[in-house]
Amino acid sequence: MAKVEVTVTEDLGGERLDKAIVALVAGASRARVKRAVEGGEVRVNGRVLAKGGVVKAGDVISLDETSVKSAEGGAVAEPDAPLTIRHESAGVLVADKPAKQPTVPQRDGETGTLANALVARFPELAGVGYSPREPGVVHRLDTDTSGLVVVARTAEAFEELRDALQNERISKEYLLVCKSDGLPDEGTIEHPIANHPKDKKRVYPCIHPRDVMRYAPRPALTRFSVVRRSGEWALVRATAPRAVRHQIRAHFASIEHPLAGDALYGEESSGARALDRHALHASRVAYDGGGNADLAFDVTSELPADMAALVPNG
Repeated sequence: MAKVEVTVTEDLGGERLDKAIVALVAGASRARVKRAVEGGEVRVNGRVLAKGGVVKAGDVISLDETSVKSAEGGAVAEPDAPLTIRHESAGVLVADKPAKQPTVPQRDGETGTLANALVARFPELAGVGYSPREPGVVHRLDTDTSGLVVVARTAEAFEELRDALQNERISKEYLLVCKSDGLPDEGTIEHPIANHPKDKKRVYPCIHPRDVMRYAPRPALTRFSVVRRSGEWALVRATAPRAVRHQIRAHFASIEHPLAGDALYGEESSGARALDRHALHASRVAYDGGGNADLAFDVTSELPADMAALVPNG
């Protein structure tokens, strides 16, 4: 076993043991650290710390390094991969992801993702984030969804931004295109969302009370307003405070207005898809920084040309 000792730094004094380990051990996996701590495999000054215990500056943490590091490989750096950064500060980046590009790799050695481009240009992202394949990435977008992705540059920034995201302090706006006929100028969709009982590729909006009882869905709220209408299509601005998996796509399908190009949730136009991807774009992200100017941002991204062609302005 690869036994190591790390000393708690001043800035980590008062932190929970698991958080301190993640900050001090490069490549540590949060899930594996949690298991190691709960299993009594970690010592602080030679003793097992009680569950939820905090550490002090100068404490010596002893552990098996291999037990807390992720077994998966990190994102492979691709120096020549295209990358568009809309905002850059000491603590945070905001990248603009094109449609058809995965946010992160799904297997070791995979290339062509936003994560590959990020870690090549910003190598300090390695070891930050949920796992080695997600260097600094605070939230993902579906492969066919274009737009803005928030990326933390340090472990401390990641913890703050993740907490802000979970507590709905990061504003996220989307632009989408769907059929115009019968769509109100504004509205709210509140159908809770569950994993689909028969199809792992989709989620299931629980419209009927019996489905809520049967599938134990997660709450989901989408608010929307029509920006403009053009022929059969409407350009719509939507907000989803937490945006569970496929929320906006599934919600609009649930009110019989699936997104243009979204074959998974049912869009067809004269027997063919309107686009070769679903018409969803993450157009704005904003956060006040929680008192830290290095984490504050308010970034917008223009509507991509393929979506704009469906709803010309004027």
